[in-house]
Amino acid sequence: MLDWVTWPMLVGWAVVDLLCVAWVVRDLRRHNAFLGGMMKMVWVLSVLYSGPLGLAVYVVTGRGQIRRDSLWRKSFRSVAHCYSGCGLGEVIGVLVLSGAFAITGWPVNVVTFTLAYVIGFGFTLGPLMQGGEPFSTALKDTVLAETLSITAMEVSALLVNNGLAAGARLSEPPFWAALIVSLSAGLLVAYPVNALLIRFGVKEGMHDPRHMMHHAQSGA
Repeated sequence: MLDWVTWPMLVGWAVVDLLCVAWVVRDLRRHNAFLGGMMKMVWVLSVLYSGPLGLAVYVVTGRGQIRRDSLWRKSFRSVAHCYSGCGLGEVIGVLVLSGAFAITGWPVNVVTFTLAYVIGFGFTLGPLMQGGEPFSTALKDTVLAETLSITAMEVSALLVNNGLAAGARLSEPPFWAALIVSLSAGLLVAYPVNALLIRFGVKEGMHDPRHMMHHAQSGA
């Protein structure tokens, strides 16, 4: 379905993507250094996966310079947090199985989903435990908060990737184009799920970055 995609198009995308990543890294260092190490990694990975889309999400929802916070902004920060870990699992699973070993079909989906769930799960569980929650409490909170979000993200991403790649190999442009599109599709599908989870109190969502900025300034 993506046979029209060529290597020059992918190179162009890569250039734009890396420029977006460079802008985020520079902004995090100069204007948003107060953000925690985990959130910095979340934003860099999110922009790496989705380029201009990830950059737009960061600028509008993730910087301390936003004018006000809201449910939709908090939901985008929450889904970006999930996206950074799940996307890493998806990339590893698809590249290793489909790309390196030429495995196709349900084994790729199962392994990729498992990797995405485990890594995404860890991206939430770890910070909760570092924040002082006992393992049992953090585990329960993570299961409740992330299972639906991860499932929505990965099911949609894998369906899109399988539909677009059409058996393409690692050496073919459609393979990479399908991976790029599927990652962003997962982000967009999981967004309303996160909004509902936060709206009904199942998920707390990421903190307002303005509060973190003010705390850092007052402590200086």
